[in-house]
Amino acid sequence: MNTLRSIAMLLCTIALTACEKNAVQDITGSLPGARVKFFNFGVGAPAVNFYANNAKITAILSATGVESTNGVAFGGVGGGGFYSAIDPGQYTFTGKIAAEVDKDVSISTSAATLATGKAYSYYISGIYNTAAKTAEAFVLEDAFVDTLDYTVAYVRFVNAISNASPMTLYARNPTTGVEVPVGGAVAYKAGGAFVALPGAVYDLTTRYDGSTTNVITRTGVSFSVGKVYTIGARGDITVVSTTLATRPQLDNTANR
Repeated sequence: MNTLRSIAMLLCTIALTACEKNAVQDITGSLPGARVKFFNFGVGAPAVNFYANNAKITAILSATGVESTNGVAFGGVGGGGFYSAIDPGQYTFTGKIAAEVDKDVSISTSAATLATGKAYSYYISGIYNTAAKTAEAFVLEDAFVDTLDYTVAYVRFVNAISNASPMTLYARNPTTGVEVPVGGAVAYKAGGAFVALPGAVYDLTTRYDGSTTNVITRTGVSFSVGKVYTIGARGDITVVSTTLATRPQLDNTANR
């Protein structure tokens, strides 16, 4: 009898604990099978929140716990630069204005089918049309190598500059003076393959085919062994200023 009473009391305790507001929840279920990262590289584009179909994927919380109207600004990456887990399938990805003015107006759209076990990146790109409130967009698969070699870093180049010709990314080790191309020429809305590089600090440049003139330059970029990186070109290629936010620039984002 005492044993039965003890079991009953234990079951009651478990039931009450499960109903408590601060009870530990079971979060051991499997994550969605695909991943996607979001970039706002639209020159002059407003800050946005990113959506997959009608589901909001990225947003910024304010100190009050209410969604911020800041969103992901030009040059920014959603989700703190991390991938968002998402179920495989067909999606229409959009960037919607985060500010109170024109709130939730969609400025960019691109459709893609996501496969299980694969990663993708969605880019708002080109130059924002202030009258139409639109920018261009594209989705790329982040096709990692099947087996990582943890003695090297992996780097690829993505071109999100609409008014630039196809460019090749070059990485120069300033210590040794050795310079190598990171893949071949990459056209707008395209990305090269991931290329293995020794872990080091590099000076990066892009050049047009057949030219020795640097189009975009970024110095002192670190690539660590065992890591995977995407160098993304963004901005307006016609801007010659060295300080304007709209100038052509090379963004470095870690994939893994």
